Amino acid sequence: MNRLPASDLFLPSGALFALLSVAAGAFGAHGLRATLEPRMLEIFATAAQYQMYHALALIVVGMLLRSCDYKPRLLLVAGWSFIVGILVFSGSLYCLAVFNSPRLGMITPIGGLSFMLGWAALFVASIRKSV
Repeated sequence: MNRLPASDLFLPSGALFALLSVAAGAFGAHGLRATLEPRMLEIFATAAQYQMYHALALIVVGMLLRSCDYKPRLLLVAGWSFIVGILVFSGSLYCLAVFNSPRLGMITPIGGLSFMLGWAALFVASIRKSV
C-alpha cells in the first residue's frame, strides 16, 4: 500500500485552506455584517486572517518537502501543526463569532500553541538542513 507523500497532502490542503479563507472573509464581510456585532465580526476576520497565513505556510512546507535539502521529520511536524492550528484556532474563532459561545474561545490557545510549534519546527528545519 502506497502512502501519500506529505507534500502531496500539504500542498493541496494549503490551497484548499487558502480558498476557504477567502470565502470565509467574503462571507464575514458581506453575509454576516448585518447579523453580527462589530466585535464578533472582528473575531471572524481574525480567524480568516490566521487561516490564510497558515495556509500559505502549509504550501511552503509542502514545497520544501519536495526538495531534498530539509529534514522531513521537522517539516512533517510543521505541516501537521499548521493543520491542527487552522482547525482549532480558526475553527474555534469562527464558531465563537457565529454562535457567540465563549466556551469555544477556551480551546483557541491550543490552536495558537500549535501554530507556534509549527513555526518553531520550520525554524529548526531551516537551520538543520540535511545533506
